[in-house]
Amino acid sequence: MTLAKAQSGKIPATVITGFLGAGKTTMIRNLLQNAEGKRIALIINEFGDLGVDGDVLKGCGAEACSEEDIIELTNGCICCTVADDFIPTMTKLLERENRPDHIVIETSGLALPQPLVAAFNWPDIRSEVTVDGVVTVVDSAAVAAGRFADDHDKVDALRVNDDNLDHESPLEELFEDQLTAADLIVLNKTDLIDAAGLKSVRDEVASRISRKPAMIEAKNGEVAAAILLGLGVGTEDEIVDRKSHHEMEHEAGEEHDHDEFDSFVVELGPIAEPAAFIDRLKAVIAEHDVLRLKGFADVPGKPMRLLIQAVGSRVDQYYDRAWAPGETRGTRLVVIGLHDMDEAAVRAAISALA
Repeated sequence: MTLAKAQSGKIPATVITGFLGAGKTTMIRNLLQNAEGKRIALIINEFGDLGVDGDVLKGCGAEACSEEDIIELTNGCICCTVADDFIPTMTKLLERENRPDHIVIETSGLALPQPLVAAFNWPDIRSEVTVDGVVTVVDSAAVAAGRFADDHDKVDALRVNDDNLDHESPLEELFEDQLTAADLIVLNKTDLIDAAGLKSVRDEVASRISRKPAMIEAKNGEVAAAILLGLGVGTEDEIVDRKSHHEMEHEAGEEHDHDEFDSFVVELGPIAEPAAFIDRLKAVIAEHDVLRLKGFADVPGKPMRLLIQAVGSRVDQYYDRAWAPGETRGTRLVVIGLHDMDEAAVRAAISALA
């Protein structure tokens, strides 16, 4: 039982957010396998039509979280479907006879945490659940490579000549919103950078937010359950002071376009030479500026699925579990990019690799 639940009598919920490919699912998988006896219910907000993250977590074999405790929301960004999806899901979960000790919510890498946390103030939920804390996972290697870094001096110089300059991209805003909502920031994948790179990541992350939440380092998503669970913050009471760009734009009377990202699923046949396939896939990702790609591949002669996850041109692969008896083998990949991505071209390029 966590501190928050012990003090309030409410079920504590941890919201885990972070940009695409930061390592949220890996961290949750590690958490479930080392849950210290807690029964955990897991709500996953998958972006796209293929529930890859849920499939990965259902295959982890953790006693703390059975398949019936894993709930997937696949109807889009959770920040846009709070009333239609999240609140009914929470209500149904709370009606169970055997309720969980802790609820963990993995948001899509494209979701704003603020509307989700605010939803915990819904009367029927607020009386039963408290937000133990918001954990934001950061891909340290990506930040060190400058994916979200601004040249502040250059921008300031340009502003002198153009007061109407719009220099912030949706990705930068989203990154900042996820940091702004955090009670704990996990700098993940620190094994991929050196000490100087890590210092630059810390400085960059700190420069993005006015608040100073706790910040810890991790590799391979390995963070102890005692650190992730039991923050005892009650973030639903504080989220009003952690406004997103979305909220600030509305307060300023501006319209906000939340259709900056698109996703689609590519289905392929067996992949006979996975190493060559991955190499060629990297080229497609780079050419078409694909933000995120994840899914499973069917490798002939192998009894296990090959899991594929890409962040930019960095692609990870491993055999995660055996194909279940009667399960249809196949290769299915979710592709995520900005709204102007040429879906037909990307789909054709990936299909040509098989």
